[in-house]
Amino acid sequence: MSLTAAATAPMSQTALLVELEPVVADNLNRHLGLAKEWFPHEYVPWSDGRTFDGLLGGEAWSPEDSKLSDVARTALIVNLLTEDNLPSYHHEIATRFGRDGAWGTWVHRWTAEEGRHGIAIRDYLTVTRAVDPVELERARMVHMSTGYSNVHSYEVLHSLAYVSFQELATRISHRNTGKATGDPLCERLLARVAADENLHMMFYRNLLAASFELAPSQAMRAVADVVADFQMPGAGIEGFTRKSVAIAMAGIYDLRQHHDEVLSPVLRQWDIWNVTGLDADGEAAREQLAAQMSQLDTAAARFEARREERRARQR
Repeated sequence: MSLTAAATAPMSQTALLVELEPVVADNLNRHLGLAKEWFPHEYVPWSDGRTFDGLLGGEAWSPEDSKLSDVARTALIVNLLTEDNLPSYHHEIATRFGRDGAWGTWVHRWTAEEGRHGIAIRDYLTVTRAVDPVELERARMVHMSTGYSNVHSYEVLHSLAYVSFQELATRISHRNTGKATGDPLCERLLARVAADENLHMMFYRNLLAASFELAPSQAMRAVADVVADFQMPGAGIEGFTRKSVAIAMAGIYDLRQHHDEVLSPVLRQWDIWNVTGLDADGEAAREQLAAQMSQLDTAAARFEARREERRARQR
């Protein structure tokens, strides 16, 4: 079956993996040509570091050590704990996509690139004494002990739809967190991390674009299902709801950004509203998606109004 011929019956997960393999290979080569080598240690002000208390008898961490605002610190911790769960993410995609051929090469390359993010952010936070290292380690242990599982991980197209949105959402979260810190070095570091996330988003987005040619109705269903119950990968972090509200109130990542800067541009890239060859379920999924986007837009407007009212009261 060619990528230009829409299937008349649902394709199996194995068939989808096989048919998409050449697209994976092409986009892997594209990615390797665009990706830039970088080194986490170059983004950390090592000379600012001081020994902590404990075995080496240094100074205990104090809130006065941190130059960050409370919300910037919260966002950085959420971003780091999200990156920390990389072993679970690797398990998810390696199980779904496999470890052989172009798929396997991509899985390992993606994991290697993502691994730099947690290293760099943790080193920055520790050296600058931006967070309590004891509390951070305890939070890491709790979060990683919980692990991560995506409800759609068993489906190839659902997995591709999810990571297409999630990588872009993570990119925006990192960039805005960097700006919120007020520290040019941290902003530079998170911009570098965000650049990786953007390339990852493009890889997955291109694969799902090819899937719309290969199995349009299945791809449409996957997108509609993922948009309907999308959650960030850090949703399992202890206290995530409270933390995410604080992050949204600060404008680092909120419903408006999710609708306008994540979902809408990706859907536009897929030309979602003009996809042809849909069966009854594909058309129903598109209608569901349109309704969901409208509801999100309304919810985003309400949130913005409430946030402005709260800011006005504070002023």
